[in-house]
Amino acid sequence: QVQLVESGGDLVQPGGSLRLSCAASGSIRSIALMAWYRQAPGKMRELVASIFSGGISNYADSVKGRFTVSRDNAKNTVSLQMSSLKPDDTAVYYCKANVASDGGPYRIYWGQGTQVTVSS
Repeated sequence: QVQLVESGGDLVQPGGSLRLSCAASGSIRSIALMAWYRQAPGKMRELVASIFSGGISNYADSVKGRFTVSRDNAKNTVSLQMSSLKPDDTAVYYCKANVASDGGPYRIYWGQGTQVTVSS
């Protein structure tokens, strides 16, 4: 079994910065893709940023230039550095990972989410 635990969500003022972290634990042989998604009230969950084990990353247009995704393959963690935050960034942020456990295929796991609120 694999668990993803996010942390770092908070209330922040517009223009501020915040760093989210996600740690994967359990029976892990390899993690391919790690990603951050978000879901605002009344909206569908959307991809924010993703990063492969080799470091190739991808961002939603709405966050390009403001957010930076990074990962530590040795620690099985992924982070999202968010700056110049806007009220539209308010959402629950979820971590997702494609994980291969010992002797098994890659499977998708989700964290429980962490709330980010951008408001004055």
